[in-house]
Parts: sequence; structure tokens; C-alpha cells
Amino acid sequence: MSHTSLLDVRGDATKPSAVVRDPVCGMTVDPDAGRPSQTHEGRQFHFCCAGCAQKFAADPAAYLTAKDPVCGMTVDRATAAHTAKHGGHRFYFCSVGCQAKFESDPAAYEGARPTPPAAPAGTLYTCPMHPEIVQDHFGDCPKCGMALEPMGVTGGDAGPNPELVDFTRRFWVSLVCAVPLLVLTMGPMLGLPVRDWIGERAAILLEFALATPVVLWAALPFFRRGWQSIVNRSPNMWTLIALGVGAAYLFSLVATFLPGLFPDSLRIGGMDGMADMGGSVPVYYEAATVIVALIFVGQILELKARERTGSAIRALLDLSPKTARRLAADGSETEVALDAVQQGDRLRVRPGDSIPVDGKVAEGSSSVDESMITGEPLPVEKGAGDAVTGGTLNRNGSFVLVAEKVGAETTLARIVDMVGKAQRSRAPIQALADRVAGAFVPAVVSVAIIAFAAWALLGPEPALIHALVAAVSVLIIACPCALGLATPMSIMTATGRGAQAGVLVREAEALERFSTVDTLVVDKTGTLTEGKPVLTDVAALDGDEDRLLALAAALERGSQHPLAEAILGEAEARGLTLSAADGFEAINGKGVLATIEGLKVSLGNRAMMAGIDLGDLEPRAESLEREGKTAMFVAVDDRIAGLVAVSDRIKPTTAEAVRALQASGLRIIMATGDTERTARALAVQLGIDEVHAGLLPEDKKALVDGLRARGCRVAVAGDGVNDAPALAAADVGIAMGTGADVAMESAGITLVKGDLNGIVRARRLAEATMANIRQNLFFAFAYNMVGVPVAAGALYPVFGLLLSPMLAALAMSLSSVSVIGNALRLRAVKL
Repeated sequence: MSHTSLLDVRGDATKPSAVVRDPVCGMTVDPDAGRPSQTHEGRQFHFCCAGCAQKFAADPAAYLTAKDPVCGMTVDRATAAHTAKHGGHRFYFCSVGCQAKFESDPAAYEGARPTPPAAPAGTLYTCPMHPEIVQDHFGDCPKCGMALEPMGVTGGDAGPNPELVDFTRRFWVSLVCAVPLLVLTMGPMLGLPVRDWIGERAAILLEFALATPVVLWAALPFFRRGWQSIVNRSPNMWTLIALGVGAAYLFSLVATFLPGLFPDSLRIGGMDGMADMGGSVPVYYEAATVIVALIFVGQILELKARERTGSAIRALLDLSPKTARRLAADGSETEVALDAVQQGDRLRVRPGDSIPVDGKVAEGSSSVDESMITGEPLPVEKGAGDAVTGGTLNRNGSFVLVAEKVGAETTLARIVDMVGKAQRSRAPIQALADRVAGAFVPAVVSVAIIAFAAWALLGPEPALIHALVAAVSVLIIACPCALGLATPMSIMTATGRGAQAGVLVREAEALERFSTVDTLVVDKTGTLTEGKPVLTDVAALDGDEDRLLALAAALERGSQHPLAEAILGEAEARGLTLSAADGFEAINGKGVLATIEGLKVSLGNRAMMAGIDLGDLEPRAESLEREGKTAMFVAVDDRIAGLVAVSDRIKPTTAEAVRALQASGLRIIMATGDTERTARALAVQLGIDEVHAGLLPEDKKALVDGLRARGCRVAVAGDGVNDAPALAAADVGIAMGTGADVAMESAGITLVKGDLNGIVRARRLAEATMANIRQNLFFAFAYNMVGVPVAAGALYPVFGLLLSPMLAALAMSLSSVSVIGNALRLRAVKL
């Protein structure tokens, strides 16, 4: 568990000279620092940025007071001296003592449900498992009982998932209680007569003591979900879990303290001190406890996967700087929080800085790495009037930009929003089990009711007790702990097997979806190609290629352009000696020039060579460009001397992988931000028929949305920030492990080596996993199909057999063992 605390000097919001606290975010603010402020109900409030001021103005009441989670006292948020942040929410305390208690065990003071983070007025909440559920206030999902989560962009410092922390603690308590319970009940079968050592009565009371905290405390979230499923008429696996666990515990409770209510036919052995009652009645505390522990295993696996979904948003938000350098009218510069930047502000961007917001260059020039947006490694030259995008990286120049889009309007914010929406739109693989349970649950409950009524009306005396035994047996044998394990066990085993083969599965539903994909959309740079420019061609008119390359490399030694890195890399590989370059000058959008060994040397594009006859090198350059290469001319003393060409090479395994994927029935589409000519040239080499070039991130996402709207099941493979929205919007996203972190966080599957052949292995893994899950679901229900009628008493009229709850619990356990054993077979699947 990780949480941070913030201790500050107490401030009085009514005294401008004091250090006060921003009532929205909790940061301390110096009123004399020129920060935004507002007056409300006679009090003046100060804020760290304009964003917090706007939130407060929209709904002041939401930010005035808070409840101390330890003692319940009301605390003034603007003057609170003691706060702690946990689970994405800031808590306020009346004293340091309450804060210390909270920090020692935050979950103990949050209740069974996580406390929602403070959200702006108008925030909508949705269920992570049922995205169709949307409401305007925090609460529980009416379908499954899970905590709703705020929609839209949230901060990256969210802390651990309180529900995961809570469930983990409940699981360990359940496990600690379940192990001795199993020893007590199963010990005699293993040659450990524990019950004989301590006595039957003491053993039953010990079972009661061990099971009670599990059922009455640890399982409370399950009972709440089960109750909500009944109240909202949405039966699911939680309905049966609540009924099964509750029935087993209540039956055992009555058998423990009121055994005289049961007929002699249900008694086993003698009970110390109760010989007059003819022996003890079997209890099923271990069944209730083990069911709870096993279900927690599946829930923790699921919650850990959900916890990682927010990391894509955090990775995107980290691309944007936290501050900006704002220019005043007198030319002075002030560093301000990014939220304080307004439209029309003039901002200074220095070499190596991330550009803070979208805008246009007003003064200066530079080259900007826009790979975040375009996916292309080559920087773009920017000068006065050119548009720049927030989050992109300024390389070697300095310029002033005028802010045009800030906050949620920036390109980066839109990408964040697209990723978040696409992730929330996915339905989990567990929905398959829920759909089956939707019909299975009412059927089981109906059978239990019918069995109870039939035995009560037609059964032998004591008819009511026999009716109760039959109904409880039905509910216990139908309790779907195997159903709860069917999916998580297969996924856990499959992900381990995939990791051995270099296929990392981040989201369980990715395997389900990928097994049915028919269309694969691939990015170019970093996916089909290596993503790093290399020098491919050197053409010297005098035939001395090394001499031409040495001049070009000496010239580019003063540049930070990736093309320069490619030229210098080749010169170094050839062991060339580079002369000094004097008077180096970079001409925006054209190239570079300098004096080398007394010669005027220039390197650049056609615009750089204006007025120079290119001769036979012109058609050579056009030919290279048709092959997808970037050609640059070299001139010496205003005469053309040759050209060099740089290209992003195709990965050695790409061609083979493309053929294999096409042979498997996948239609492959290239979607890239590169030029049409370069993309077409690459597609011809690889045999890719459909190409979409010059795409921005929203264009790639629109392409995926369009394909899905036409009924295609789409997978997207990419490696850049610009691929993140498309990766998240696809049925399944596949990221190259050598690419950007945000691409990997937005994808359901990551290929560790960035090898396209990994997609073939991932497809085989997905198909094997889905087959295994279907087998598990069969095992989970097959026992019920046979056991439920037997538990209800179907064999009694013919054979005189009535299934006891103990045998029902054993049958339930066997179904779980079958599921676990079958899931482990995935460890040996061939990829």
C-alpha cells in the first residue's frame, strides 16, 4: 500500500498574509504570490491555478468542508492543517492523531467501499464491467455491485485501488481461516484424526469460530452484490454465491446449536456431552469458507488487471510538462503552472523542452520531434506561423509560441480522452459467464424452492427437515465457485505461457477477442520498420563516396537532426576522419551549410539547392524517394557533388510474418502518418494491398471505428504514442515492446521483442485459451446438471437416496478441481 501525506502550516483563509490551502486540490498557496482568488460568503479563497478556481466557482459547496474519516468531525478544507492522500482522494483530519491512525491503515477508515475522489461538478460515473451503466453520482453498479468510476480524464496520482487493497486483506483472512478448517474436516482422510484428538464437539465449535469472521466479515462484499442482483432483478454468479455461502453457514449454525431439530438419519457418531441427542449433525463451515477464499482469488486477479488500465492515461499525461514559461508584456518571463496558461498567452520554449500547449510559433525557429503525433522519427522544422502541438519535444532551437488550445482542447488531451473512452467501452471476458448465469441462477433457485415444497408436502417425517436439507443441498452444489475460477485460472495460466513465448497479455478480454479477429491494422514506423533512420545510399559524381560522406558528416556534426545521426553513424562505421566545420548555419526547412577545409559545403533538400544544376542526380533522387527513402543533396562551392539517402529499414522478420498472417486469413492494412509515396513503396515490397497514409491519431482511430462499424473484427499493431487511441479502440491492441510506454499501456497484448511473428504466436495462444475457458465452463456446469436433480431428491423415489449437503459440497469442490486441472494444461500449449 502506498500513500502520501501532506503536512502544512495551518492557514486562515480570512487572512491574506497567511499561507492557506487550495480548497479544491489541497495544495498550500501563498496569497501574496499572485495566484487566482475568489470571495464566497464573505470569505476569500486562494487557488494554485485557474483550473482549481474554475472548479470551485462551479460548485463552491463541494469544496468547503469535509468529514474526518476517523472521528467524523467536520473539517474546513481551506484551513485544514492535516491531510493525507490515498486512492486518488485527499482526506482531511481534525488532528495529527486522526491522521496518524488513518495512515497506519487507510482501508479501515474507508469502509467496505472505496471513497470516490473529489470530482468536478457534472462528472459522470460508469461501471468498469458494465460501461452501459452511466449516472451522475458515485455509487455501486446496479448490475454487479462494483464501485462506479469517474468518466473522463483523471489525474495520474491515483494511488492503489482501495477495492483491491480491501479484497486482498479479506482474502488473507479467508485463507488463514480456510486452511485449519480443511485440516479439521479432511484430516481423517489423510491419516490425521484431529477430531478424535480434540473431540467432536470442540471440533465443531472451532469450525464455527473459524468460519464466522469469513462469512460475516470477509464475504460482506459478495453478499452485498448478491443482494443487489436480487433487488435489481439482474441474477448473476453473485446471486448463487450469496445463497450458497449463506445457506451452508446458516444450516451449519442451526446444526451446531440446535441439533435436536434434525432427524436421527442425519446424525453421525456421538457428541461429547450430547449423547442423548444421538450424535452430531454434519456441518459445512469449510464449504462456505473455501467458497469465499476461492472467489477472492478470481476477484483479485481481475482487480489487478483493472488497476493497470489507468497506466495508459498516466503515461500520456506524463508527456505534457507541468509548467510553462509565460512572457509578460515587458518581456519578463515567469514560470507558471500549466493549468494557469490561457489562450493568447506568449510562452517561451527552450531547447529540450516539451511544448506545453497547442499554438503557433511567433518568434524563432527549431526542429520539433512530433513522433508522439505522427509516429515518424524525423523531426519537423518549425518557423514563424507554423503550428506546434503540446506534448511534442523541441529539439535544438528556441522559440516563442502563442497559446491557441489549452486544457481539454489540446491534441494531447483529446488523445487521453480517446484512450480512456475506448478502454471503458470494452466488456470483460467474464460477461460470458454472467450471461450463462443469468439463466442458470433463476433455474437453480426455482429447483431449490420446488424441492423444498415437494419434500415438505410429500416427504416422510420429519418432512420440514428433509425439505430444508434438500433445498440447502441444491444451493450448495450449484454454488458456482468453479464458475468464478473458470476464466481467471485459464487467463492466469495462459498469460504465464505467453510470457515464456514473448507475448505479454495485459487484458484478459484481449485473448477472447483476438481469437476471432479477421482484420489487422499495422503501423509502419517501429512496427514494420526498425523506427531508426540509417544511411542507405551514397552517390558521388566523382566516384569518391567516402570523401563525399566525410564532408556530409563533418557538416552534420553540428546538427542534432536524426538524419544527421544516421550520416554520422555510417561515417563512424567506415572509420572516416572528419574535418572541422566553421561558420555552421542551419537554414530552417532546407538544410545546413558550413566551411570545411576552405570549401563551402551545403547539405539539404531541393530548396537548399536552388540555382544549382542537379543534373543526373535529380532522377536518381526521385527513384530513391519512390523506394520510400529521404534523399539529400551535397554541394561544394555551389556545385552539385552528390547525394546521400536515408531510410527506415524494414525489420528482417516483417516480410515472413506478413505472409504468415495473410495465410492465416487476416486482411492486413497499413495505417501510417508518413507520406503516401513512402507508405506505398513499403507496401509494394511487403505485399500489403491496402494503405492509409498521412494519418493523425484521430484519423487512425476513425479508420478502426469505420472498420468495426462495417462488421470487421479488428486488431491494431503499433508502437508509438500516435497509435494509442487506435490500439485502445480496436477489438484488441498489439504493441511492440520496443515502442512507447503509452502504446504498451493502451494495448491488450505486447510483443516483448517487437517481432511481428509474435502476432502469430499470440493468435495461437488466444485460440487455445478460449477453448480452455469453454471447457472450464462446461466442467463448472456439468456437475450442476447432474448434481442439482440428485440434490433435489430425484433418486429418492427409486433408490431411496438423498444427497446430503456434505456430498453436495464435495461435488462442488470436484468441479473446482476439474477447472483448475484443465486450466493448467495451457502451460504445455505449443506456440
